[in-house]
Amino acid sequence: MGYDIVHFNLHKSFATPHGGGGPGSGPVGVVDKLTEYLPVPVVGKDKQENRYFLDYDKANTVGKVRSFFGNFGVMVKAYTYLKVLGRKGVKDVAEMAVLNSCYMKEKLKTHYPLPNKDARKHEFVLSGENMASKGIKTLDIAKRLIDYGMHPPTIYFPLIVHEALMIEPTETEPKAELDRFIDAMIRIKDEDPAILHEAPHNAVVTRLDEVLAAKNPILSYMMLRDDRKK
Repeated sequence: MGYDIVHFNLHKSFATPHGGGGPGSGPVGVVDKLTEYLPVPVVGKDKQENRYFLDYDKANTVGKVRSFFGNFGVMVKAYTYLKVLGRKGVKDVAEMAVLNSCYMKEKLKTHYPLPNKDARKHEFVLSGENMASKGIKTLDIAKRLIDYGMHPPTIYFPLIVHEALMIEPTETEPKAELDRFIDAMIRIKDEDPAILHEAPHNAVVTRLDEVLAAKNPILSYMMLRDDRKK
């Protein structure tokens, strides 16, 4: 495509987790003339001994960026997925991602506001602002989806959309699963606000006090003896 440097966002379309499903990964690829500037170490190959090694010997390297080398397993999974699909397969799933997104958009746009009416590709953004009159926020919709056995979509992004719900249907989902999500979103719109305010009801962890969590975060887990519990 003519680029010297490319950042690969491996989420979703390349079989890696996205958002709360993490960890994700974002490898960076460069053309040959820039390899000597890469952070070290990089993986090299000794062709004589037919083995791989960590190569620190780069003439103009920017040095060591950090001790953590990234989620290597995530990158291996994405690479394997691409190799299994092949050139035609990657094109096919890309087209399916757009088809799935447009299908869901058309099914839901009469139930939730669609701020941008232009043609959409692999994702679309709805707004939950039509629920405001009942005291419902996008967060309530997302939490309620958990009760239907589905991971909520990205919410409150992009920031330019009030009460945003950014929906990216996975390209390999069957139509029945897309319809299940659509049906859940339609049902949620007509449910009792009290049910939504207290959702999720069926999860191991229920609704958190987000204000308290922000003011008094517990950043580590520690098992306490019975006599120390409060």
